Amino acid sequence: MKTNLSSQITLTRIPVRYYRPENAYEQSVLTRMENIPTYIYESLDEGSAAVASEIAAQIRKKQNEGKNFVLAVSGGHSPISVYKELVRMHKEEKLSFHNVIIFNVYEFYPLPSATAGNMVQLKEVFIDQVDILPENVYSPDGTMPKEAIFEFSRNYEQRIQEAGGIDYILLGIGHAGNIGLNSAGSSINSTTRLVTLDSDSRNEATKIFPSLENVPMSAITMGVSTILKAKNIVLLAWGEDKAPMVQKAVEGKVTDVIPASYLQTHNNARFVIDLSAAYELTRISHPWLVTNCEWDNKLIRRAIVWLCMMTGKPILKLTNKDYSEHGLGELLALYGSAYNVNIQIFNDLQHTITGWPGGKPNADDSNRPERAKPYPKTVLVFSPHPDDDVISMGGTLRRLVDQKHNVHIAYETSGNIAVGDEEVVRYVSFLKDVCDQYIPDDTTLKNKALEIKDFLLNVKKEGDMDTQDILFLKGRIRREEARTADRFMGVPEERVHFLDLPFYETGKVKKNDLSEADIAIVKALLQEIKPDEMFVAGDLADPHETHKVCLDAVLAAINELKGEEWLKNCRIWMYRGAWAEWEIDHIEMAVPISPEELRLKRNSILKHQSQMESAPFLGNDERLFWQRAEDRNRATAALYNKLGLASYEAIEAFVQYHPL
Repeated sequence: MKTNLSSQITLTRIPVRYYRPENAYEQSVLTRMENIPTYIYESLDEGSAAVASEIAAQIRKKQNEGKNFVLAVSGGHSPISVYKELVRMHKEEKLSFHNVIIFNVYEFYPLPSATAGNMVQLKEVFIDQVDILPENVYSPDGTMPKEAIFEFSRNYEQRIQEAGGIDYILLGIGHAGNIGLNSAGSSINSTTRLVTLDSDSRNEATKIFPSLENVPMSAITMGVSTILKAKNIVLLAWGEDKAPMVQKAVEGKVTDVIPASYLQTHNNARFVIDLSAAYELTRISHPWLVTNCEWDNKLIRRAIVWLCMMTGKPILKLTNKDYSEHGLGELLALYGSAYNVNIQIFNDLQHTITGWPGGKPNADDSNRPERAKPYPKTVLVFSPHPDDDVISMGGTLRRLVDQKHNVHIAYETSGNIAVGDEEVVRYVSFLKDVCDQYIPDDTTLKNKALEIKDFLLNVKKEGDMDTQDILFLKGRIRREEARTADRFMGVPEERVHFLDLPFYETGKVKKNDLSEADIAIVKALLQEIKPDEMFVAGDLADPHETHKVCLDAVLAAINELKGEEWLKNCRIWMYRGAWAEWEIDHIEMAVPISPEELRLKRNSILKHQSQMESAPFLGNDERLFWQRAEDRNRATAALYNKLGLASYEAIEAFVQYHPL
C-alpha cells in the first residue's frame, strides 16, 4: 500500500545538480543568492531521515563521552517526521535517549489545563515514545499564574546554561517568518518571555487546538538570542506553502520583519527543506540567473513568463535585446531568435485554453488538452470536503454538465468538524418545532433535539469534543448543502457519492493516518464508475492536510488499479483553488469562465451556508472561499491577457496527473 504518492508528484523536472551539486565550485555558483547553508532533499521523508540520523549520531557520541546531549524541540508540523524517525530508531535500532535533556522551545499561554498545548503534542509523538528520563524534560508551563512568568523565564534561561547550553535545536518556520513564536519585530537580543501571538501564528496553531477560538492569545517562547546561542540550529520546512517565506529568509536581508533571517548570523545554522519548500529559491525557480540550464518546455515557459513580467511586455513583443539583458541569451543560441521562442511559447499557452473540458466532440483534438472521444464521457470529480468541487472548479463542472457528460461527484470526507455549533442549534431548534407540529405525541426525537441544544448552549466548554450525535448532525448539514449545490449545478442526486473516509472521522482537528480501509472505499467507487475522465484536488497548501490525505487515497487506489483497461484510457486532472492556484508554467488545461458562469459558480459556493462567515477553518487567508476562488480565477485570466492572449473574465486551471 503506497500512502504518500502525492509527495512524488513532480510538476517540473528539476535537475539533480540544482539541489545536489557535484562539487564545491558548483555549490558556490548555484547558491550565490543564498545567505545561509540550505540543504534540499527530494522528499520530506528523505530530509527527516537525514536530520534524525545526525541527531542520533550526536547522541551516541555524547554517550561514549559520558556526557548529556541537550536537545531543544519545537512543535508544529515540520519536526514531526523527524520525531517519528527518532522513535523508530529507538525501537528498532536500540537508540537510547537516557542522556538526552529536552527543552521545549515554546508553550501556549494561558492553557485551560495541562491536557492541551504544545507539550502534549510533543509527548504524544516523541517524548513518551522513547526512554527520556522525565526529570530531563523542561518546558514552559501554560497554566502558571501570570505573575510567575517573569521569574520562570529568567530561571528557564539559567537552567539551559546549567545544562551546558543547547547542543541542537530543531525549528520550523511560520508563514510570517517566525522561529519559535518570535514574530515580526522580535529583537535579536530577546530571551525567553511572554509574547502576544499574531494572527498567522494563531491560525497555524489550529492544527493542535479544536478551533481558532480555542487557541490562546499568548505564548511563552525562547527568544531569538536564546535560539542563536545553540551550538547547532536546524530549521525544517516542508511543502510549497512554506516556499515564499523560505526564499525570503534564505535569500533576503537580515531583518526583524522576518525573524528566521536572524539565523544567517549564526555560524552553524542551516535550513533543511524538500523540493516543494525550495521552489522559490533562485537556483530552483529561476536557475538561468545562476547557472547554465537544462531547458525543457516548462522551464522555457517559466522563463518567458518571468521575462514578460520583468519587461512589462506580452510574449510576442519580446526582443533579442530583452533576452540578452535578462540572462536568457542561452535561449537565443538554442532557437536562433526571440521570435522563434516567442511563437513556440505563445502557441503552447494558446493550446492550453479550451471551453470543452470534457473534450470537443467531432473536432480535431491534436492540439486540445482533452480528447474528443469518447463522447459523452463518464466524469468523476473527487472533492476532499463537501464544497471543494464548486470552490475550485465550479465553472468547469457546470460546463461538463451543460455539455452532456455523465458527471459524478465523490465527497471524500464528511467535513463535520468545519460546522459551527450555532448551525446545529439552529437545525435542532427547527427539528423541535417540526416535531411539535407533526408528531406532538412522539417525544423521542424532540427530546433528542432538546438534549443536543442544551449540551451545546449550557454544557459544552471550550476544548470539549462534540458527541457522536452532534458530529452526525454536522456531517448531515454539510451533506445536504452539497446536494443543494449539486442540484443547482445540474448533477442528479444518484450521481452524488458520500464516501466519509474513516481517517477523517476523529471528531478532532488531528486526523488518523491514511489506511487500507480508506483506499478500499475509493477503489470500490472507481471500479463501480470506471470514469473516462477524473478530477482530483491537488491543492497541497491546505494547512490541515486533509486535501493531501484525500489525494493520497485516490492516488493509492489508482496505483492498485493501474492494470485495469479502463484506467489506461482515463485522463486525470488536478485542480486547485481553495488554498492556492497553479502557476502558469504548469497549467495544461485552462477553462475560460464567462461573467455569467462566474456568477453561477459564486451562487453554488454560497449554497454551502455553514461555510460562510462562521466557518471555523478559513486558515491564514481572511477572504471567504468564494472570494478567494474569484480572485484567483480572475488573476489567472489577467495573466493570460498580460501575456498577449485573449481577455477572459476568469479561468480555472488544471494540471494532468500521470500515474507513477
